[in-house]
Amino acid sequence: MSDLYPIKFQPIFHEKIWGGQRIRTLLDKDFGDLPNCGESWELSGVEGNISVVSNGFLAGNDLNELIEIYMGDLVGDKVYDKFGAEFPLLIKFIDANDDLSIQVHPNDQLSKERHNAYGKTEMWYVAGAEKGALINSGFNQELDRGKYLEYFSSGKLLDLLHFDETKVGDVFFIPAGRVHAIGKGCLVAEIQQTSDVTYRIFDYNRKDNAGNERELHTKLALDAIDFSYSGEYKTSYKNELNQPVELVSCQYFTTNLIEFDKDLDRDYIELDSFVIYMTLEGDFEVMSEGGNEVVKKGETVLIPASLESIQLKPLSEKVKILEVYIG
Repeated sequence: MSDLYPIKFQPIFHEKIWGGQRIRTLLDKDFGDLPNCGESWELSGVEGNISVVSNGFLAGNDLNELIEIYMGDLVGDKVYDKFGAEFPLLIKFIDANDDLSIQVHPNDQLSKERHNAYGKTEMWYVAGAEKGALINSGFNQELDRGKYLEYFSSGKLLDLLHFDETKVGDVFFIPAGRVHAIGKGCLVAEIQQTSDVTYRIFDYNRKDNAGNERELHTKLALDAIDFSYSGEYKTSYKNELNQPVELVSCQYFTTNLIEFDKDLDRDYIELDSFVIYMTLEGDFEVMSEGGNEVVKKGETVLIPASLESIQLKPLSEKVKILEVYIG
């Protein structure tokens, strides 16, 4: 039996040209004097941005050190066998106070060939949205490489993109290869493969303070784009109180939405994976044989794989969390 417990980490805040204040105002996070906080990295094994423990006797240790010491007890034996000391998911909140660039991520194969890295499949849960806020996911018509290039070259790329007006609770699954962008006015929880490989396709001709446009990756993106068309890009699901509702299940992660207003038992005996809770609304207490931990709105907590029986106790009238693991 390991001595692990529900573990919290210090958020890693990132200033972005398109960032805003919602990570503070809607998620109660203090990012200091950053003028435009675009991202809060909640749990990260990305080199240069390794999460550091903030609670309990492991405080001050980073995520990679924990995996090296606890291995399968922390992440699950099957996860450790596949990924070793690298944590396989990157967990973020993203605040778009302006439109993010139109972009695409390569798949595992292309990413390994070009960057010796994993590809990036990801999902978004909309945690905040201003009226009229848009999200781009995919194309709005059947097309091929030639037609795409024709529109791109003539400055009409936006005419090919599918946009959804979005609201709190909307879910978008973004497999590697799908062109996408978060629009102005959105706050999203993002779950993704551990990868920082992004190809920027179009950035609205924006300039930075020095008058420079951001780099585009036009040629790199061409081989990464999936040109297929889908009529519906938003994930449909039905809310249920005090029951986990599956939002996304893919080879890289499973994400459930759990809304609860009474004590809830979660049994992970068969799972053999770490579990992550991202708190969207309310406060709650995680109770386990490794100890108890209060988790507040906006906070993220890692449940080690060795903690197989968990009780969730609401401390607010209603609590809403995302539950993430590798299935």
